[in-house]
This record gives sequence, structure tokens and C-alpha cells, in this order.
Amino acid sequence: MFFRFPRSALILATAGFVLTACNASDSEPTQHQLLPPQLAEKHAHWGHYGGDEGGARFVSHTQITPANVDALEPAWTYHTGDLAPESFPDPFNSPALQTTPILARDTLYLCSPRNRVIALDPLTGEERWHHDADPALTGLYSVTCRGVAFHDSGDAGTSGACAARILAGTLDGRLLALDADNGKPCEDFGDSGEIDLIADLGDVRPAEYALTSAPTIVGDRVVVGAHVADLRRGGVPSGVIRAFDVRTGEQVWDWEALPPEQRVAGSYTPGTPNAWAPFSADSARGLVFIPTGNPAGDYYGGERNGRDTFGSSVVALDALTGERRWSYQTVHRDIWDYDVPSQPLLFDYPGPDGPVPALVQATKMGFLFVLNRETGEPLLPIEERPAPGGGPAPEALSPTQPWPVLPEPLHPTELTEDDMFGFLWFDRQACIKQFRSLNYDGLFTPISTQPTLVYPGFMGGSNWGSVSWDPVRKLLLANTSRIPAVIELIPRAVVEAPGFSEPVELQLDTPYAVKRRPMLSPLGAPCNRPPWGVLTAIDMTTGKKAWEVPLGSTRDLAPFPLWLNLGVPNSGGSMVTASGLTFIAAATDSYLRAFATETGEELWKARLPAGGHATPMSYTGKDGAQYVVIAAGGNRMLGSTMGDAIVAFRLR
Repeated sequence: MFFRFPRSALILATAGFVLTACNASDSEPTQHQLLPPQLAEKHAHWGHYGGDEGGARFVSHTQITPANVDALEPAWTYHTGDLAPESFPDPFNSPALQTTPILARDTLYLCSPRNRVIALDPLTGEERWHHDADPALTGLYSVTCRGVAFHDSGDAGTSGACAARILAGTLDGRLLALDADNGKPCEDFGDSGEIDLIADLGDVRPAEYALTSAPTIVGDRVVVGAHVADLRRGGVPSGVIRAFDVRTGEQVWDWEALPPEQRVAGSYTPGTPNAWAPFSADSARGLVFIPTGNPAGDYYGGERNGRDTFGSSVVALDALTGERRWSYQTVHRDIWDYDVPSQPLLFDYPGPDGPVPALVQATKMGFLFVLNRETGEPLLPIEERPAPGGGPAPEALSPTQPWPVLPEPLHPTELTEDDMFGFLWFDRQACIKQFRSLNYDGLFTPISTQPTLVYPGFMGGSNWGSVSWDPVRKLLLANTSRIPAVIELIPRAVVEAPGFSEPVELQLDTPYAVKRRPMLSPLGAPCNRPPWGVLTAIDMTTGKKAWEVPLGSTRDLAPFPLWLNLGVPNSGGSMVTASGLTFIAAATDSYLRAFATETGEELWKARLPAGGHATPMSYTGKDGAQYVVIAAGGNRMLGSTMGDAIVAFRLR
């Protein structure tokens, strides 16, 4: 969930207010030894949404280095043709180009916000084919598609087609299989190339069930979850996870986030936690890892009747059977919209006795949970700390919440009066007055009928861009936002009374509607002091921050000369190269940046035609050149410039 960041707020920023990087060294980044052959091969091909199936977002290509990155220039640009602003008058129904392409069979495959699946020449950006899924869009909160998946079975179907296929989801709840060579539907898959995922979910209303993340391939299984609409009603569709045979489309298993004794054979339970973020897979161990959301009821925890059991968790499922191997809950009885928003990262944890197969889950709270991916046991210490009680359903709250001791949090864990900010003195005083008036008792303050301060707010902390991992330097890279929110429960009787006209989200089937907003000053700035967005490196050998720098400037939000590197709200992710570079856009300004992975020093940036709210990817083409590719589509709710471009860079 995002909000529109006001341009007017930053026009009033004082030109003398400048933030510097924390703990960033002035030394030049050093070159590391070549990767071991097995690791180099694993990360040579960007064949999955997150680079590899474990979401490392790391490439072994080393042609672009800290020494020559300033010679990068645009190689080609492709326009999806999907913008059409006149088709999206409501900012809550706006296109968001957030796709990360994958490379297979010497072709780039991607999707546009309105589910055009596209194949491009990786050297020129020339379109080879596209398939328009033409989804129904009415009532959608956001129109986006973040990626597609590729499967090569090695054998063609009865028509001689679809030996290799692209799997893609749609915004109206379908799963497609397309011939990777020409984009035509694979007739042997489901019903003439598609599966209706809504058909057996019961009462599904328009815009309640949409696939925004790339499907996950594990062997011959394609595994999918879905975005289920928040804050509408308790009877929204089940968040069931399902696996299908990648050739025939036959369903082979399902898993619903309920205790086994509450499962009802042959049907699905409305309102169970969904999983809208990308999944990760460990093919060697036959596991798929699911980041789950919270159950329906959202900001009200009463009457959930066990649907919290696997909410806001990371869950390991057997890829062949769907059996739950283990699960770890990152928030107990979540009433803060702290659903797990990002792809779990699979990596080898550098333990004292050698590498350990591990998983790290980034959350909206800014916590990193580091777990053994075979057992789910913590590899770094996590404490159960007391949590405040209260609110309209205190009996439904957990008395404790999990709190990682290490790694260090990516986001501040509290907000104080001293943290209040304003562009001018009266602006700050208004924020202080607002802070004093709010219900606030730390990170897990129960949502109340009194305006309640929630920090991090509903956009995080971390969000769907996830984190990236440098296996050479043992550094984890994470971008986060720092925007507080104010949330209030409005009794149903008040909402239904004659004359009530405040904008609320209805949250039907509970006693309360919900009113939400970012905590802003009278001049429109976030009430907490900058940075409002940062890029952080965590040294995973110690769990400590190696460095942290503000991410993004006020350019494109304020006029010259008020272009300040304050760090701004961001949406998207990073990509790391073996040569020691971290590429990221994500911020509200229209830049793609390269940082020195070891130090956090900004080494290069290039203007994009729109906000780059996506994750970059990289590959080496048949011409021998290394390319860096990113989608630049903007985000209306963050206030960044809109567009429909896929942009590739290479050394001149």
C-alpha cells in the first residue's frame, strides 16, 4: 500500500539541509578474486524473477566495474505502449511498470502492467512477439505485473509447439502458458493455454483476486499465490497456494494457511492469509518458500478463529506434495498490515563451521529473520519480547512479538518527539503537537479507535523489492522507506450514520472501518526527520551494518536548486554484480544509480525517462557486452514521473 508523496512538500526544503552517508568509507572499492566456478555458473544467467530461484539478485558478470561504470550509456529503449493515462483517472487504479525481465533462449521475457507478455531481442530491444491477456481491470487498487517464469521441458507438445513455455499470471485471476518461441497459447495446458484460478474459490467479486508476482517453477510444478484485496470484507477469497503440472495444467496440490484440523476437504475457507509477494525455491531440496500475508480483518484481530496460525510468516512447502515442512511467524496475530511483502532470499550463511543453507526474510518492520532453510530454526538470535496490549480486541493480541537481535534492524524501532521534523519552525511544532495527540506505545501499539501512530507505516520498512546478496563480500543489500502512518478504527455505527462522508476503507464483516494516512506536517512533509529512504549493507558475518546512505534526491519532486539528497520514499529493489557494484533505482527521482558495494559510495547515476520502481537485471549478450536493464514506469502514488520504458545500458 502506498500513498502519494506531495511535490509541494519538498519545494520548501532549505538548501542548507544536507545528510551524509553513515559509516561510508572514502576508500576505493577493492577488486575481489574470481568466483568459484560453481558459483559463477549459478549466477551467470538471469533466468528467474530474482536472478536465481533463491532471489539473490546477484550476477557473476564483471565487465562493468567500479573503475569503468561511469562509461555506461543507454543501449536501447523499448516502450510497452501500456501507459494510456486517460484510461486510469483514479490513482488507485493506475499502471505501475514494475517488471524485471528474465533471459532465456537468447530472449528477454517480461510483462507490462496490463498483462501484455513481451519477448525482446536482448541486444537491440526489438520486439519479437507479444501476447495481450486483456484482463478485466475494473476496481483494481493497482495495475501491475512484476514478472514471468520460464520452463523448458525439452519436448514439444502434440502440435510440435511449447517445448519451452512462459508462465504468467493475470490481474483477473488466470494462469497462462505461452510458447516461448512465438507467444501463442499452449493448447495442452489447462483450457487452451490458461487456467481460471477463481473458478473454485466461491464468492469472488471484481478486483478481489489478482496475480501480480511471477509464478514459481520447481521441477515440473508451477506454484502460484495471489494478491487478495485488503480492507474490503471478511469473506474475500481464500489465499490458497496451488501447484499445477507445468505441461498439462492439472492441479497437483494445494495448501491453505490454516491448521490442518480446520481445512475442509473440497473447498477453501474465505479470508485465509494470501501470499502476494514472489516465492523462492530450492530445487535440490524440493522446497518452495512462501511469504504470507495477514488474514482478513486486517486491522481488527477479533473473530479470526485460527486464521492467524500461519499469517505473516515464511512457510516452507514440499514442492512435490504441498506438505508443510516448517514455518516461522514474523508477527503474531498481525493487526498492523505487516504482511510479509518480499521474496525470501536463499543463501549460504557464513557460519563458524562452514556454510549453512539459510534463508533471510525481510519484513515491513525492517527486521531480517535469518533461518536454517532446511529446518526453519533461527541461525541468528531472535527474542520474544513483551508487546503492549489494549485496543478493541485485547484478547486477540499476542503478549509477545518476535524481535531479531541480529542482524541489526534496517528501520528505527521507535519514534520520539525529538525525531519530529518540519521545513519551518511552525511546521515542526505542528508535528510535535500531532505526535503528542496520537496513541503510541512503540512498534506493536494496538490499533485503536483513537488515531494510532504506526511506525514503520503500511509501506514499510522493506517491501516487495526484497534484498540482494553478494556471496563474495558476504554483504546483504536492502533499501527501505521511513514514513510513519496514522491509523484509526471507525465504529461501524458511525460509518453507517446519516451524513458520514469521511474517506474510509470499509473492512466489512468486522465492527470497524479503517481510516489511514501518512503522518505529514502542514506543509506536506513526513513528520519524522530525513532520511525518508535509505540503502543499507549488512555484513552477514557479524550481523552489523557495514554502511548506510540516503537513497534518492528531491529532484522530480521539487524545482532546482532544491535538489537535495535527503533520501526519499522508494519502491523497487537492488541488483549486485561480482565486480563490486550495486545497481538500484527505486527512489522517486528518475535515476538509476550504481554504488560501490563495499563502501556505499555513489559511483554513477543516469537519468531514466520515468521513475524506476522496479529491480534491475543484468546479462552478457552474444556481442560480448554486459547489459544492465531496468523498467522505468513511475508510480503515481509516490508522485514520480510516469512512463512505459524498458531501458538497457552498456559501456560505450
